[in-house]
Amino acid sequence: MSTTIPGTPVPAAGPGPRAAVAGAAPECHVVTHVHWDREWYRPFEAFRARLVELAERVCAELDDGRMKSFHLDGQTIVLADVEALRPDLAERLRGHARAGRLTLGPWHVLADNQLVSGENLIRNLLTARRLAPGTLAGVGYSPDAFGHPADLPRLLRGFGMDTALVWRGAPDGVARFRWRSPDGSEVFAVNQGYHGAEVLWADGPADSDAAGRLGDFLRAEHARLPHGPWLLMNGGDHLAPSGPGTRIREAADGAAATGAVLHESTLEDFFTAARTAADARASAGEPLPVIDGELREPAGYLTFILPGTLSARTYLKQANASAQNLLERWAEPAVALHAPGDLTLRADLDHAWELLLRNAPHDSLCGCSVDEVHRENAVRYERVHQLGEHVVRRALLASGLDVRAYGDPAHDHTDLAVLNPHADGAGGPVTVDVLTAPDRHPVAVTAPDGTSVPFETETLGAETVFEADLDLLPDSRPALRHRLHLNVPALPGLGRTVLRVRLGDAPSDGTVARTVHQARTIPAPWGGDLTAADDASLTLTRIDGTELAGLGLLTDGGDSGDTYNYDPPRQDRVITPRLVASRTRTSAVRTVLELDAVLDLPVGLTPDRASRGERTTAIPVRIEVAHWSGDPLLRWHIALDNTARDHRLRFHAPTARGADTWTGDGQWSLIERPVRPDLGPLPTERGHEAVCGSAPVQGLGAVGRGTDRTALFAPGLPETRALSGTETATGAEQEIVVTLLRSVGWLSRFDLRSRTTGAGPMLATPEAQCQGPQNFDLALALGDAVATDTGLTRRAASFRTPLRAWQLRPGTTAEPSPGEIRVEGALLTALKPAENRDGLILRLNNPTSVACEARVYAPADALLVPVRLDEEPTGQELVRQGTAESVWRMAPFATLTLRIEGRD
Repeated sequence: MSTTIPGTPVPAAGPGPRAAVAGAAPECHVVTHVHWDREWYRPFEAFRARLVELAERVCAELDDGRMKSFHLDGQTIVLADVEALRPDLAERLRGHARAGRLTLGPWHVLADNQLVSGENLIRNLLTARRLAPGTLAGVGYSPDAFGHPADLPRLLRGFGMDTALVWRGAPDGVARFRWRSPDGSEVFAVNQGYHGAEVLWADGPADSDAAGRLGDFLRAEHARLPHGPWLLMNGGDHLAPSGPGTRIREAADGAAATGAVLHESTLEDFFTAARTAADARASAGEPLPVIDGELREPAGYLTFILPGTLSARTYLKQANASAQNLLERWAEPAVALHAPGDLTLRADLDHAWELLLRNAPHDSLCGCSVDEVHRENAVRYERVHQLGEHVVRRALLASGLDVRAYGDPAHDHTDLAVLNPHADGAGGPVTVDVLTAPDRHPVAVTAPDGTSVPFETETLGAETVFEADLDLLPDSRPALRHRLHLNVPALPGLGRTVLRVRLGDAPSDGTVARTVHQARTIPAPWGGDLTAADDASLTLTRIDGTELAGLGLLTDGGDSGDTYNYDPPRQDRVITPRLVASRTRTSAVRTVLELDAVLDLPVGLTPDRASRGERTTAIPVRIEVAHWSGDPLLRWHIALDNTARDHRLRFHAPTARGADTWTGDGQWSLIERPVRPDLGPLPTERGHEAVCGSAPVQGLGAVGRGTDRTALFAPGLPETRALSGTETATGAEQEIVVTLLRSVGWLSRFDLRSRTTGAGPMLATPEAQCQGPQNFDLALALGDAVATDTGLTRRAASFRTPLRAWQLRPGTTAEPSPGEIRVEGALLTALKPAENRDGLILRLNNPTSVACEARVYAPADALLVPVRLDEEPTGQELVRQGTAESVWRMAPFATLTLRIEGRD
């Protein structure tokens, strides 16, 4: 996606071209390329038809020498897209790649690398290497992402790359720098806009403006980096090259007159020259600056980071988080542990990842395309879930767990298999549906040792259960569905238990929740009580009598922006819910506070978009707040049916004592960010963007320190920020705030105050208003449970990936089983089959600033081989013979990847 405005000249800097480069002859490397958004302001098929036409032109010009080389964007997916329509043309592209005339990659898709998980990014790079071996560019090419995460240098180094081409979010005026991740990984980074088509673009045979455009570009580059070398990315969005070799040769004479040397080049050749020049300057006492962490600063004219994409169409972000979790924490481990040699399940996994990756580009996952694109995204997510759940069930079957609902429904008892997806011991809340014979009800649940397991049961109703499979004839049986809520004791890492559910004619006493109408108070997980206020927020009254008000407050303000940027109306009204009914439901395992509230929201903006309209719509909001026995998390489920337009709904969590920074999680590191205003000063110059206080998180945000910390867990809701006391909605010293919903009706607009030009075409996107049912799940913790960073990240992991249970097929049995691989002292991020089909990959993470030790328990005859993220041996440590336990020291923010070979 480009923010370059057609017809807008590159801003000049300094005197004329000759004076600007007097006394030097810097090289200007011209790399002819295309930036290919698979879907954006047109749907995918409309763009793919044009991509095939472009591929024909590229091959023709490479064939006859009109073009020396071409960069086919940073993604291999374009090969697959061309191949689906023209296999012959795709093979010609591969031929040029093998000959070194065409470069592509290193990515499979150019993802929004802030919104996806670290494992998603790893699968992205692994897929590219699997589909285009030996032809990938060796440069970390990612100039159009809407900012860059702190852990990207670590990822690139883990795949053998020590360079990066970035743009959005990079520090203004810093052309070259050393970019460093929290773990210390570093790459040589070049800050360069990718859209340079206008510089050498020919309007006709006698283009009188060509020399002027080139001069403007050279002056601007000289101002940034007087000694060069310079890079001109000769191309842009969806533009086919036309005789670039001739254009470059014609322009070379004009460049020489200014003292610059212009020539066709490749990204690899440019980076070699740029690094050589940087090393020479460093030897002369001018080292490159070091930039630590994420790149998220608006950096001048047209260099937008477009923070509103973090909350545009949040249903996409929620679907992505759910799909990632299914593949990373359930499907891959299940295949790795129970069916590593099943080639069909491996193919199913690869295809599921392919579908998920196709939703990762910044114009897809970010929600800033036309509505047709995002309808297709939603279907892809559904297909990922279909495949992922199938893989899990087939792998469970291979492990001896048949979870198919086939045969006579249970009459006397049924069994539940409960699995722990974490590498260390874990227990906690589990919700599972159970099918019984008609008129039969769960009356008791027991553990393998015979002890009673407390539970709550809800009867959902009668239904006809259908099952069929390759080895099962189609079968339909009448049954009764129940939903069980259990608090399961801790299970060993990656282990399972089997619970026996005894059935009777009616639910037993104490298993059905007791409802109290008009009640507003429940016990708090941290001591004291929680009471619902008239605005449907909660007030914590501690044992010592002190209060913290506004927990879970919902606020709704107007939004006159577009899918790229939130834009506050000139005259806004912030609205909170009004509570209309409340009740509590209490059982042996949990207490639930149910709140019925209403948001009286303006239907939309006034015609001039300057304020919210007077006509309102009453939006019912159902809020469930659950406190499970022994669980330090307070869990929210919020459901509403959105019938309003042009607004933003947020969830607030206050803390009593704030700090000057707030904490969010990146892919593998906790990130400390400064507390900034919700929205900085509005820009007055054309082509600029206001600084926004929000930032992307993977699933957690926290404010305060130590036992004064408030932590909010909201996977799939990445737009998080901290508000200081001058801006908090609750009057607290500080709040952590997450955006639940942003309703807007335009892909891009040119009349915003927070961004002073368009970020794309001005197309209506009515479905970005997100009308209809919306559901949000969050959790909150205070005090001791999240006082340390280790506790904080473990709570986040347990909420993101809770234990799961499956009802076993009637008539089948299973035994509890400890995990054959488990870990203490570090977080599990991946357990997957190895790419080379030799063993499995175990990846661990220490996301905190304090070193730790990971204790890995594996079969005694297993070999534990340290490997990089790309699964190549590190060569830094000897291969260890696995025993009952091996200890691995992990530095702050470190990842550790092991290939486990030779398991029986």
